[in-house]
Amino acid sequence: MTGRETMSSFKLGLSILWPACWTALPIKMAFALLFMAMGSIHIETTLGVTFLMLLLTPVSVFAFFVISAGIGFHFAEGAGLPFLFLLSIPIDIWALGLVARTFLLEQLRLEPPASIGLSLWGKFVLAGLLYLPLVWLIEGGVTDIARSTVKSILDMEAFAHLPVAERIGVEFTAWGSVSMIVLVALTFIGLSILGKLVQATVVKAQPAGGSYQDLISRWDLLRVPADQGLMLTAFTATGAVLSLLFWSVLPVSTPHPQECCKPTEETAAAHFDPQKSLSTGEKSLKAAEVKIVALEQQAAEEDKDKSKGAKDKAGVKEGSAKHEGKASQSAAGKSAGSGK
Repeated sequence: MTGRETMSSFKLGLSILWPACWTALPIKMAFALLFMAMGSIHIETTLGVTFLMLLLTPVSVFAFFVISAGIGFHFAEGAGLPFLFLLSIPIDIWALGLVARTFLLEQLRLEPPASIGLSLWGKFVLAGLLYLPLVWLIEGGVTDIARSTVKSILDMEAFAHLPVAERIGVEFTAWGSVSMIVLVALTFIGLSILGKLVQATVVKAQPAGGSYQDLISRWDLLRVPADQGLMLTAFTATGAVLSLLFWSVLPVSTPHPQECCKPTEETAAAHFDPQKSLSTGEKSLKAAEVKIVALEQQAAEEDKDKSKGAKDKAGVKEGSAKHEGKASQSAAGKSAGSGK
């Protein structure tokens, strides 16, 4: 039995689609980061995985537009988003052609057709255009039904004693398991459909001639060209250009708080000189001592002035008292003489 007779359609679809996705994704992500840096793509934070999954697979190029426009589910916005998916078309064609040629030579020992990349891409895109929106609707409907069913079951009196944390865990596990099972089943069906499309191409292929070593050399040259220096130069130049473009457009969408809120200018502290500090301290102590001595002398002089003033006041009071006594005695003598 040959390899194409024993290989199932699911395995055939998975063997072509999975390597093609990861072959094209690094190139797509480089352009996606460039567009996001330019501000032409704005992705919802919670839906980043959805955007990555749609960008990853080559079957979702036109299904993206159907899901966004027809179903009305918007996980991102910006003029660069449709341009990115359209730019992914030649990348996906190249990746599918490379993977399909390698797979047919290595696994099935068949001669790959000349335009196998474009042929498979057209079939995959048509299948994705019809199947992915259907998957989106089925998965969303099953998830909503499962969530409402689990919620109604947990609202029953028998489960009223469940704590909040355990209730949340049971709820997520219940409807998440149902949603995951349906998603796995739909993925299996989708890969089987793609495998059937690949089988239609495999049936028309002719057996590859030559020895096993010749086949190995052929699929190695498909992945790594004979002129490796040219390939390395092309990849390096492309990476350098994309890096320069990325860093040149990145400040456009990067906030610059220093432009509106300028920090206060702070002068640098002077160098600490211990000898100068000690001499300055000694001078301050001496100046303080001189001031203290001057204040003590001033206080002593003020005390002397106060005591001298008090003595002068006391002498004036005694003189006035004596004068008043003499006056009263003379007045008494006069009154006594007139009485005689």
